[in-house]
Amino acid sequence: MTVNEKEFFQQMTLCICGSLEIDAVLNESFSYIKNYIPADQIFLSYSDPRENAIVLMASASEEGGDLHDSKAVISREEQKILADLNQFPEFLLLNHIGKQSIASYVLELLGKPDSSMMFCRLRIDGQYMGSIGLRANGKNRFTKYHLHLLSLLKEPWAIALSNSRRFLELLELKELLADENQYLHRELQYLSSDQIIGAEKGLKKTIGLAKQVSVLNSPVLLLGETGVGKEIIAGAIHKWSNQKNDVFIKVNCGAIPDTLIDSELFGHEKGAFTGANSTVKGRFERANGGTIFLDEIAELPLNAQVRLLRVLQDKVIERVGGSTHIELDIRILSATHRNLEDMVKKGQFREDLWYRLNVFPIHIPPLRYRKIDIKDLANHFLHKKSIDMGRTSLTNLSEYSIKNLVAYDWPGNVRELENTIERALILNNEGQLNIGPIGQASTMAPSIDTNIESEESLDLDLAMKLHIKKVLKKADGIIEGKNGAARLMGIKPSTLRHRMKKLGIIYGRQATRKAST
Repeated sequence: MTVNEKEFFQQMTLCICGSLEIDAVLNESFSYIKNYIPADQIFLSYSDPRENAIVLMASASEEGGDLHDSKAVISREEQKILADLNQFPEFLLLNHIGKQSIASYVLELLGKPDSSMMFCRLRIDGQYMGSIGLRANGKNRFTKYHLHLLSLLKEPWAIALSNSRRFLELLELKELLADENQYLHRELQYLSSDQIIGAEKGLKKTIGLAKQVSVLNSPVLLLGETGVGKEIIAGAIHKWSNQKNDVFIKVNCGAIPDTLIDSELFGHEKGAFTGANSTVKGRFERANGGTIFLDEIAELPLNAQVRLLRVLQDKVIERVGGSTHIELDIRILSATHRNLEDMVKKGQFREDLWYRLNVFPIHIPPLRYRKIDIKDLANHFLHKKSIDMGRTSLTNLSEYSIKNLVAYDWPGNVRELENTIERALILNNEGQLNIGPIGQASTMAPSIDTNIESEESLDLDLAMKLHIKKVLKKADGIIEGKNGAARLMGIKPSTLRHRMKKLGIIYGRQATRKAST
């Protein structure tokens, strides 16, 4: 078949340069080139020296174009052969491909072992970029003239491959940057105020120790019962440190499944496991240059403890599926409510890691040992929760309420006090906040339904649910408006709807449908 080579080159160059989406380029090119070369498939591949692999980037056939990014691992010797033009020629015609041939890796990736192939190796400025290839079913399908036609397209294909790879890398970096920004915006909201309630009273000794160690780079272990404010102290240490202008990353070690702990902490490379569609930085790498706070460190599995020990010793990590050492400049803070010494004795926590973490322990006293802070904390939460609920006029705590708050031992510590104030605000629409003896029925506001008051034990969610239902009944099921339930309760309609959804209170069309059935 006689081919006008000039026209062939022009038309194929238009196909090749028509898009940055390489699967579309291959599809357009295959539709044209199959009229002159008996091919069943066209493909682009390249070698990755970092992973000693041949990568199938994309292909096209009668069924259309596809992106692949599938890999076949090769030996270091084969990698050297691919990079050496003297051992691996620039143009290659293979009508019989043996299993020992490097080309057999590509057939393996294409899933077509019994095929003929042609390759044109692509270079820019002497650097090997990859190969454009044609495949045909069966043996002895191609001639030297077919290879000659393919060789005419060497330069446009080299430019197209280079541009496409850079374009895909740019998209990946863009997605990674967007993920990074979203993650950091979320994680950096760790402390909304420089103020720590109790810093000059019950927490004076604790704050003094925190300030003393904050300017150093020593590991700090925060110890204390659940709800005492370990995260607040960790955030304060970061704010007072030399890394205060860098990132502060929080990790709840007990909230990460064992199967994901490595990926979450250390990150993973693209293709490291099923679903790893891009390279992702772990928490340690994200915190590089700043501070990482490992909350509930005692919940970390033993295998992850080994890797954490290496981070503490060498300040180096490796992503899952990667082999590159990533050096870290990082401050590590940790916290737990459990007795790590007892866990070490029982073999539940590594002794060497314990010694590494326990360089500077800070014990945060429970609220029952610093009742001098209760009044200030209660007023702080009252102000904060009133704003969160959209209360237009702020209430205040009566002396009777303060007396009852101080009399209670607070086994749930500061967190329990915060929840108690929120509960009281929900149940009191306006005026002074009256909180009875904690744990008794008189904790409820006097205006609450007597059915609620008669309960000896009542959790917060149930109290909220009963009170909202009572107000809804009074408002004839209307949420918004002058006589709506939200107005009667002194909160925003959106806040009320959110709480109703959380508590499972049916409203609107759902309530109408349920009533009619």
